[in-house]
Amino acid sequence: MEIFEAIENRRAIKHYDASATIPENDFDKLMSSVLLAPTSYNIQNWRFVRVKDKALREKVKEAAWGQVQVTDASELIIFCGYLDAWSDRPERYWANADDKTQSVLLPMIESFYSGKDQLQRDEAMRSCGIAAQTLMLAAKALGYDTCPMIGFDPDAVAKLINLPKGYVVAMLVVIGKAEKPARARGGQLPMSEVVIKNQF
Repeated sequence: MEIFEAIENRRAIKHYDASATIPENDFDKLMSSVLLAPTSYNIQNWRFVRVKDKALREKVKEAAWGQVQVTDASELIIFCGYLDAWSDRPERYWANADDKTQSVLLPMIESFYSGKDQLQRDEAMRSCGIAAQTLMLAAKALGYDTCPMIGFDPDAVAKLINLPKGYVVAMLVVIGKAEKPARARGGQLPMSEVVIKNQF
């Protein structure tokens, strides 16, 4: 599917064919595309929990106020932000760069993030959002449907997946085959209202 077609056709699907599965090669292709999503300073501060265990999916569904797509979709991915990614062996993020580039960027990472808890969290959320959109468009291009979800108890989900200290749950994304189409779009604001030239 062509990229603009995927953008236009991607919708948040709530009802899935519970019998549908995603072949591993398709799942790997999807996640390989997600790993190309940009992150600030290339710190790759996202982590993706693929929940396959049915009992665990049921518990996540409870934490998501009973939303059926959590269990009916073929895949459930929990997007987690790694708040300490900036300080976790940052040389890994520029391992393929020349020494001069590394000597400039590695100290910049330290000075940019050190002691800035809110920035670390904001950056993790931004990175997860970009990765989620990459996943959803890649899924649509392969003929799958998705639903990004923020309707859940993040503390409960964190406990269910044993989220380590220094991480935050950003969102859930389910992937599968739609059983019912999405409702008609609720209403898009005109471009003239949301695109501002130079200044408000």
